[in-house]
Formats: sequence, structure tokens, C-alpha cells
Amino acid sequence: MRPAQRGFGAIVAIVVVVVLAALAAALVRLGGAAQTGSAQALLAARAAQAARAGTEWGLYQAFKGAWAACSGASQTLDLGAGSGARVTVSCDSRLFNEGESAPGVARTVRIYTIDAVACNGSGSCPDNAAATGAHYVERRRQVQASD
Repeated sequence: MRPAQRGFGAIVAIVVVVVLAALAAALVRLGGAAQTGSAQALLAARAAQAARAGTEWGLYQAFKGAWAACSGASQTLDLGAGSGARVTVSCDSRLFNEGESAPGVARTVRIYTIDAVACNGSGSCPDNAAATGAHYVERRRQVQASD
């Protein structure tokens, strides 16, 4: 006759509890990473839209506003209320000869380069002091146009 085995069920229960605890910890960690990734994607989308708005504003200033020559002009826009972002918009323009408007008369064209850097930092963009933070995002958009 064999002696009755006792305690095997307790070992199985402990193993099952440990496996379930490890699975729960993995799910919590995965959920936190997904939430952080989603927040970063939202901040990046806001910064991209702020950079787009900055280039549109810069083009308006170059063609209709105060930046007629726009050589080295720069301004920081605070879009914090709408998107939580700041945009530093800079403009540069150069004249180029493009053929002739009449025989012997050079035709000049002004090319505008508008550069917009949007970030969610507290200073002007790019914000090197805030760039080391985990939630810092920065997007740059550059456009060229001619008159």
C-alpha cells in the first residue's frame, strides 16, 4: 500500500498564482506603455499642426504683412491655448535672376524660405533645456515660395 500524498495541490495553486501575477504585471506594463505612446502621438500631431500654422502665418507675413523683404526676420508665436505649442517662425529671402523680361533686361525673382519649428517647451523653439524631458516633442516644417 502506498502512503497518501499530500500538499501537491498547494504547490500547484502557488505556481498558478505566480503565473497569474506575472501575467497581470505584464498587462499593466503594456497598458502604461500604450498610454504613453498614445500621449506622445497626440503631442506630436499637435506640434505638426502648429508648425503648419507657423508656415502659413510666415507666408502671410512675407507676402501681405510686415516681412516684405523678410531677410532674417523671426518671431515666436504662442499657441499654448489651442495646441499647447510654441512656434518659432523665421524667414529668409533671396533674389535670383531668371532669364530676361525683355532683351538685355534681367528678370529677378524673390524666393522666400519660411522655417517653422514647433515644440511644447516653455521657451522659444527648439527648446534645448526641455528637450531632455520624456514628454518633449518638436516638429519642423519648411516651405519655399516665390513672388
